[in-house]
Amino acid sequence: MQELNCNQVITLLTFYIENKLSPKLTANVEYHLSICPRCREKYMKLRKILQNFSEIKARVNSDSRDFPEEEYNTPQYKVFKENLSAYVDNELSNDDNIRIKKIAIANPLARKDLEKVYSFKQLLQSSFNRTKNNMKNDYTSKILNKLSIPNEQLTDDSFEKLITIFTCIMIFILAGILNLLNF
Repeated sequence: MQELNCNQVITLLTFYIENKLSPKLTANVEYHLSICPRCREKYMKLRKILQNFSEIKARVNSDSRDFPEEEYNTPQYKVFKENLSAYVDNELSNDDNIRIKKIAIANPLARKDLEKVYSFKQLLQSSFNRTKNNMKNDYTSKILNKLSIPNEQLTDDSFEKLITIFTCIMIFILAGILNLLNF
């Protein structure tokens, strides 16, 4: 059995979840997941995301079969579709908002579209929040570490030095301008 490294396993995870790997490669991935907690955690998260996506997709597909679309595909519905993004982003006037709300209430097809957009927006927001929470590292610290400047060096003393340098530069610029004007 050839051992796989973490990068190889992570690359193969989607194929593993979808059962698209050869039996030998599947065994190698399973072995790596059994000994590597980091990759196992990524596998569990990816599997959960794909499962949630499949559930949402199945729900949307089952909801769309509840009524005949042709009956509700009206000119008002076309206006609704054209303004849906602006409505969700609060970019419409009050009158246009009311018009879109009326269409959504009266037209089941428009209501389903609106629900889909809100579900997708909520999914994106929760994914963003989860990612943001996972990124606990302060990028300023990362940059300072790469520059080999410890955080302790950036104190009020550093700020005072920057202000002094800035003031000196401004004085030299003003002196140069005054010198040019007197020339």
